[in-house]
Amino acid sequence: MNSEESNNNSDNTTIDTNSNNTNSDNTNINNNSNNQSYTINYSYTESSDSSSKPISDDPVENIIIVGTAHVSDKSVTEVDQTIEREQPDAVAVELCPARYQALTQQVEDKKISPDDILKGSKPYYILVHWLLAYVQKKIGDNLGVDPGAEMLQAIKKAESIDARIVLVDRDIKITLQRFWHAMSFKEKIKMFWALLVSVIGFKGDEIDIDTVTNEDVVAQLINELRKFAPSAARVFVDERDAYIAANLLKAGKSGRVVAVVGAGHREGIKRYFEHPETIPPLEELESVPVKRFNIMKILGIAFVALAFSTFLLVIIAILKGVLSPYILLIAMVYWVIINGVLSALGAAIARGHPKSILTAFCVAWLTSLNPFLAAGWFAGLVEAKYRKPTTGDFKRLIETESINEMFNIPLFRVLLVAALANLGSVVGTFLGIYVILNLVGFNPVDVLQNFFAKIF
Repeated sequence: MNSEESNNNSDNTTIDTNSNNTNSDNTNINNNSNNQSYTINYSYTESSDSSSKPISDDPVENIIIVGTAHVSDKSVTEVDQTIEREQPDAVAVELCPARYQALTQQVEDKKISPDDILKGSKPYYILVHWLLAYVQKKIGDNLGVDPGAEMLQAIKKAESIDARIVLVDRDIKITLQRFWHAMSFKEKIKMFWALLVSVIGFKGDEIDIDTVTNEDVVAQLINELRKFAPSAARVFVDERDAYIAANLLKAGKSGRVVAVVGAGHREGIKRYFEHPETIPPLEELESVPVKRFNIMKILGIAFVALAFSTFLLVIIAILKGVLSPYILLIAMVYWVIINGVLSALGAAIARGHPKSILTAFCVAWLTSLNPFLAAGWFAGLVEAKYRKPTTGDFKRLIETESINEMFNIPLFRVLLVAALANLGSVVGTFLGIYVILNLVGFNPVDVLQNFFAKIF
């Protein structure tokens, strides 16, 4: 997975992106590469006088791994000193091209297509990415260090000694997609809750940053993650250990490498260095599996089936002369009003545009009868037309200090309108079914009570 290594015959920095597409140019990053960022404290070679040592045939002997915390000023110093001392041919950083660009360049503020933030599971990827980045920034603020400072220092130091920069991590988008697909519904709920508690309840407590890179502490934290969300640990830690190790081994074949990676990856990379035959094919790690069983789709179909069954019950009762046809009209009016009002209320709570609120009201009754449509999608599309989210919104969202500031960011407003309009529609579906069943003299509460009474 290593790209063709460019010859460093100019003053420009060469960047290896370690992707399937083997095209590396001076000062250019292959945007089809797969990579990302972080740090660690483990050396496989003696660090003294290594700049004068010949290149070994064993790539592991050419690699020095520096382990740090992502928000540690001490880590920045350690990275700088190690690269200065070792004078490597290449500096490997735990970054993908997208994160490298975000860290080192002023990213152009471009408009975002609504499909890019509302289609499929993308809102959830954005939410998880934001929550993780927000928590990391808050920790960095508490320590007086910007997240990724050690990576930026590694890049600057590599440029100062004319060393190649090798991007060894998997594309963050692929990681988030695999993360979301791998997690069970229960794990997703637990993860969202934990991250929300971290965001809302962050108090800026004292952090002993020296313990963050301690091997025992790191192992304990990873073990806790495995207990809490094993699928998340597999994707965020294990798979990336393998991906980074494979790219480091390839980089180590052509010269001395100082690698700056996260402390949480230390032991995993070490194991793969010792047993490289266990590294999965990188094509496999870069693929996004399609989930055959999706509990949300199953629930959506179940809700629709329940709604149709309710109306079918009304129609049968009318055909048998038990109910007046007028009841069907009343049932439809209740259905439209209850679904529409609650979905519109959700959009209004999100401070949506009046037309977004109106859209939610108009489509909710229909989308509740179709498991492949959602009122929030339509409301979000209308909101995006007026709010016009941009690529810079994500960075601004991470830097916000209050809920009111978040509401001023178009991306947040669009996502919140879509989410709350959907939530209102779901509640409206349940309430609408309950009201209609009561309208025809069928009390679901009594039925359930009798059912459980017979069982227990």
